[in-house]
Amino acid sequence: MADPRGFLKHTSRELPKRRPVDLRLKDWKEVYEDFAHEPLQTQASRCMDCGIPFCHNGCPLGNLIPEWNDLVYRDRWRDAIERLHATNNFPEFTGRLCPAPCEAACVLGINQDPVTIKQVEVEIIDHAFDQGWVVPKMPDVQTGKKVAVVGSGPAGLAAAQQLTRAGHTVTVFERADRIGGLLRYGIPEFKMEKRHIDRRLEQMAAEGTQFRPNTNVGVDITVAQLRLNYDAVVLAGGATAWRDLPIPGRELDGIHQAMEFLPWANRVQLGDPVVDENGQPPITAKDKHVVIIGGGDTGADCLGTSHRQGAASIHQFEIMPRPPETRADSTPWPTYPLMFRVSSAHEEGGERVFSVNTEEFIGENGHVTALRAHEVKMNAGKFEKVEGTDFELKADLVLLAMGFVGPEKEGLLDKLGVELTDRGNVKRDDNFQTSVPGVFVAGDMGRGQSLIVWAIAEGRAAAAGVDRYLMGRSALPAPIKPTAAPQR
Repeated sequence: MADPRGFLKHTSRELPKRRPVDLRLKDWKEVYEDFAHEPLQTQASRCMDCGIPFCHNGCPLGNLIPEWNDLVYRDRWRDAIERLHATNNFPEFTGRLCPAPCEAACVLGINQDPVTIKQVEVEIIDHAFDQGWVVPKMPDVQTGKKVAVVGSGPAGLAAAQQLTRAGHTVTVFERADRIGGLLRYGIPEFKMEKRHIDRRLEQMAAEGTQFRPNTNVGVDITVAQLRLNYDAVVLAGGATAWRDLPIPGRELDGIHQAMEFLPWANRVQLGDPVVDENGQPPITAKDKHVVIIGGGDTGADCLGTSHRQGAASIHQFEIMPRPPETRADSTPWPTYPLMFRVSSAHEEGGERVFSVNTEEFIGENGHVTALRAHEVKMNAGKFEKVEGTDFELKADLVLLAMGFVGPEKEGLLDKLGVELTDRGNVKRDDNFQTSVPGVFVAGDMGRGQSLIVWAIAEGRAAAAGVDRYLMGRSALPAPIKPTAAPQR
């Protein structure tokens, strides 16, 4: 453990400061300033000898949190990255994007601010990259087995890296023009700069993982070819079927899904031409009155992107009531707390509107100009309209950020013939194998929309299942079972 009395001597939680709003809105760089090692080590020293580290239970990866907190406190950074990489292939992703259920489960958090676990994690991996400690980890043997991974998000990349290191020949297929899935085109640059993906892909390529972007499996390569050329297949295409809002006026121009809007901003930062396949300008919030429907992380991503593009005004609608300022009684420790949160994007401006439902889009000449909405209240588990609360709001760009309903069924899944759950996700057994022998599934495609940390954990577990299927046994770690937590 770290300092036995650290949590008594240092009772306050300290994190890096966010850059001033007026400064960070002028660029797309990550919003946080650098954090010195000395205050970080002080924060790591707050990790207490709690006997049962509930942070392990809070983390789907089973990260060895007390161990690397202690190592950072003792200035043993090289050992810390070894312990961190033992359970997490990509701490540079989770350290920036995970909502940190480990911190919600921290024992210190019962009556104090929890340990800054997530910040210690990201500082360990960033320091390791700076020091040149993150190098290719080559397999000891080559098995001669070939594995196809379909999808290059965190689940697919985690499965690919584990299987490559086990000695299999792994090819990752991605239908987009670059590897990374939603990490590449769904996460704005201000939350995670894409250089973090690129440097990890360099390591994976050096280890032997092969990448094939611009390849739509089921179209550019048939299912028959896939099964013939590979000994096993891992489906990691994510839950990309978005939830729509089928109300009057939905057909108007200017109403877009979040994932029709967000990738353009990332492409601009990557230097791509700022036109679509028809030579038209992309979707942009510049000088527009923007309404974002959906109050979650994707909605916040749309909010921060709209700020940087120069929106005239922004409202973010959420049908749920405003959460309480502190942990709700319905989510007691050590569960992840329901509470009001202010992301960096919310800090930058815009108006958040809770308990509101949009009932109609209004337009002129085929383009949206406003929307009609009203307040709602919850009664017996159902939303009811609050009479007399109807209002109209000007809007010439509406972004739907209401989550995803599961994987796309048409194409690959239909052609493979895999069974689905009653929720429409890909059904799998305890080894993450689908109903089709030799075909496995990991991440949101099997679990439903969830967290990046769950995706990496499932990728690692599915890799162990594949390795066991191919070799009869496996030394790869399998941190979770598909039934470890309910699907979302």
